[in-house]
Amino acid sequence: MPNASAVRPVIAITMGDAAGIGPEIIVKSLSHRSVYETARPLVIGDAKRLQKAAALLKSDLVINALKTPEGAAYSFGTIDCIDLDIIPTELPFGEVSKEAGEGSYRFIEKAVELVESGQAQAICTAPLSKEAMYLAGHKFPGHTETLAYLTHTPEVSMMLSAPNLRVVHVTTHIGLIDAIAKIEPGLVERTIGRAHETLIRAGIENPRIGVCAINPHAGENGLFGYGEEESKIIPAITACQAKGWSVEGPLPADTLFFRATRGDFDVVIAMYHDQGHGPIKVMGIADGVNITIGLPVIRTSVDHGTAFDIAGKGIADEASLIEALRQAVMLAPKADA
Repeated sequence: MPNASAVRPVIAITMGDAAGIGPEIIVKSLSHRSVYETARPLVIGDAKRLQKAAALLKSDLVINALKTPEGAAYSFGTIDCIDLDIIPTELPFGEVSKEAGEGSYRFIEKAVELVESGQAQAICTAPLSKEAMYLAGHKFPGHTETLAYLTHTPEVSMMLSAPNLRVVHVTTHIGLIDAIAKIEPGLVERTIGRAHETLIRAGIENPRIGVCAINPHAGENGLFGYGEEESKIIPAITACQAKGWSVEGPLPADTLFFRATRGDFDVVIAMYHDQGHGPIKVMGIADGVNITIGLPVIRTSVDHGTAFDIAGKGIADEASLIEALRQAVMLAPKADA
């Protein structure tokens, strides 16, 4: 029987905002033996903060503070942590701070370095605070944009994944009018391409891709809208179909998501933020995972925020992080021990 570590990818778990629930949900997640059966988790963060979270949770897990991955145990009962030693010991939970914002950025920076050097195979991120990042001088809207900057990637897409539904967004954090203006055939085609490539890498041989329309009833043959489907979406679908891909649309969103959840499609391409986020959240926020696609590194994340209101109370739910770890393992290239 082969050594189990030979097929378990190293997943770099960034601690996120140290004042949020990141440290707690990491400790809780790594209290599950099942995580170690498929992955070699390596936390990128602050060892003292993890120890504080473990004490808060009355956990007997040992925090193994490291400078490099070589000394990692990767065994249940020990949390291996690349310790950047950047978080003040008395930093309170539940408050926005420049110190935590700087830590959040440095944790991501180190994780990218480890993946690019081949010492880790994927990144899984705990939540950060955009406000804290801004206070520290890192003017990014979030993890996605930070990772794109650090990896010199000009364009990426957001994939949200729930147990029975995957959604990739053509546009995300912009207003609806701006989103419609931004949508054009090239962007739609590139977004479909990133979804197709990601699912191929995940082992789905010929991904079935359903593409949302912009207007109700997909425009109802010109009755609704101003021909957006014909001008902005159909040329992209035609181009993708010419490559031999299984792409269908543009389809009315109100029925497409139902069809996807019953198994007709492997992924849905949503045109704007709420079109895609709404169905995923209905499927269950705790089980949702955010995956950045188009990067040269695999990155998954919890689909929730820092939850400053409950941080430090030991009541945060780790389910989304466990699912994010599972998705990271599924998408990551496998490495030898």
